[in-house]
Amino acid sequence: MSKGHIGVTSENIFPIIKKFLYSDHEIFLRELVSNAVDASQKLKTLASVGEFKGEMGELKVKVTIDEKKKTLTISDRGVGMTAEEIDKYINQIAFSGAEEFLDKYKNDANAIIGHFGLGFYSSFMVAKKVEIQTLSHQEGAQAVKWSCDGSPEYTLEDIKKDDRGTDIVLYIDDENKQFLEKAEITRLLNKYCRFLPVEVAFGKKTEWKDGKEVELEEDNVVNETNPLWTKKPADLKDEDYNKFYRDLYPMSEDPIFNIHLNVDYPFNLTGILYFPKIKNNVEVQKNKIQLYSNQVFITDSVENIVPEFLTLLHGVLDSPDIPLNVSRSYLQADGNVKKISNHITKKVADRLAEIFKNDRKGFEEKWDSLKLFIEYGMLTEEKFYDKAQKFYLFKNTDGKYFTFDEYKDIIKENQTDKDKQLVYLYTTNVEEQHSFIEGAKAKGYDVLEMDGQLDSHFINQLEQKFEKSRFVRVDGDVAEKLIPKENTLESKLSSGDKDDLTSVFSAQVPSTDKMNFIVTFEAMGADANPAIITQQEFMRRMKEMSAMQGGGMNFYGEMPDSYQLVVNENHPLVERILSDKNEKVGEQVNSVRSKIESLNGKRQELEKAKEGKKDEEVPQVQKDELADVDKKISELNTKKTEILSGFSTDNKLVSQLIDLALLSNNMLKGEALTKFVKRSIDLI
Repeated sequence: MSKGHIGVTSENIFPIIKKFLYSDHEIFLRELVSNAVDASQKLKTLASVGEFKGEMGELKVKVTIDEKKKTLTISDRGVGMTAEEIDKYINQIAFSGAEEFLDKYKNDANAIIGHFGLGFYSSFMVAKKVEIQTLSHQEGAQAVKWSCDGSPEYTLEDIKKDDRGTDIVLYIDDENKQFLEKAEITRLLNKYCRFLPVEVAFGKKTEWKDGKEVELEEDNVVNETNPLWTKKPADLKDEDYNKFYRDLYPMSEDPIFNIHLNVDYPFNLTGILYFPKIKNNVEVQKNKIQLYSNQVFITDSVENIVPEFLTLLHGVLDSPDIPLNVSRSYLQADGNVKKISNHITKKVADRLAEIFKNDRKGFEEKWDSLKLFIEYGMLTEEKFYDKAQKFYLFKNTDGKYFTFDEYKDIIKENQTDKDKQLVYLYTTNVEEQHSFIEGAKAKGYDVLEMDGQLDSHFINQLEQKFEKSRFVRVDGDVAEKLIPKENTLESKLSSGDKDDLTSVFSAQVPSTDKMNFIVTFEAMGADANPAIITQQEFMRRMKEMSAMQGGGMNFYGEMPDSYQLVVNENHPLVERILSDKNEKVGEQVNSVRSKIESLNGKRQELEKAKEGKKDEEVPQVQKDELADVDKKISELNTKKTEILSGFSTDNKLVSQLIDLALLSNNMLKGEALTKFVKRSIDLI
């Protein structure tokens, strides 16, 4: 038996492993099983080239637990090691500049392990002692046992071992007893070793017999050595792809379709990506792509490794060009990873274009599930936008689908405004905005459904991409003003009438901290509604985006919703309210207005006397007189408003027209709705 010191430049590697790798300590099993698989595959390679002529037999990797001895053992029948090879591969660890490196990567376990090839040494995260019992495949080799208790000292001695290969025996420490539990090891093997290319067995298969679980003779193999992505697409059917998807995601609905990747130049990449039936929630869908290197699981946190929009896809990617044991930050900066990312984006776009071209009807049927994903890609990846603009589909309120070019041709004649801008009308809720949709259709306009989670952002992007075009929500204005044309209807109201009616309607519009209303007037046809509520497009869109992303947009999110109550100047009911106003309070209002006009005349004279003079050159008497006039005008305006508000409060028709406008926007609720119903009965 010989003793020696492990060749490390840091004083003691083991406390470093324990301290800095502890948060990711479960990866030890992946490392050790992967090493065992590598040893098995090396033997296959040697046999294939004639360097190993012995009986290969079964190359299964076995994982066993001994609860009494508190050991976990990983065994293989691969190439094994000689004493010299143990000295080379186990005892000599290139670990220079340890302190500097650890300071840089102290929060990233994978970086430490991967950067220095310390896969085997990850076992010391969970074990107080580790043994290697190994017999090389080489003819006449002597079996040896290497043992280390977590100090730089090790022992190496000859042993008797009947079978070639290696057993790694971990004496699990008290802090990591969970790794002696069958359920925990099963979980880790399923997570990290599910698709390894050599069979991995853990215990025996069991079955229920006579009301109890009985162990069988057959090994319990935990992995699929030839997963679907390693097979040729020509040999697979839709059922195969759907079954594999259900194996990966047992609780999910069947996907819409898939992309089978098989690239061997300029890098190696295989995998299957699935388009899931995406619900209207981006966040829930992420982290469903599993990343592998030679069938060894790396991570399912693929943000910043693949383009963000691709994180909505499900499936697996496997590339030997992606290093196994590295940090995610390293992966993000890796040249091969970037090339792979760009290639996947292209393949996804090409596949969508192919389906659209070959089966447009089927593509349209899947559109509601695809739309969120495609918009996400177009918003975040310029190259994807360039390809996707050919197959992105607008859907209108009649359920018909159009490409960008098709839709432009349909609306350009009737939906071009007086400034030669093409106006795209859209709704975000067909039911709530139904009356506005019908009003737009009555004028021959077409209305798009843009009710998706990302549509506010997407509309902004399209306005930047499309030439001389803008998007207007169908309830953004009255139908006559959604697409301004040269011809306008003449108003039947004077400016004084509008002024009075502004006070009349303003007295009854709702007023809360969360919403405010501005009364405006518009000359519409007599058949249009007497009053309509609209919301200014820019502010509404900013608030919608604010609700999604927060951050710097919070300014808009905290502002109250601002609406316009647009009164139809030419509607008979509005004329009736005006007539009623003139009859009941007309003399009072005209008397006050006459006084205001007289004071306004005097104010103009006083302002004219100030012209050309500096403030200090104007006599104080004139300043006081002007201030007095302003005060009287303000008081009279207040009085006029009070008279008109008093008239409004007792006028059921004003209340009814406002409530009808609120009701058509789904904004009349609670007590206000109860009052409306009672008033409607009274009026009938």
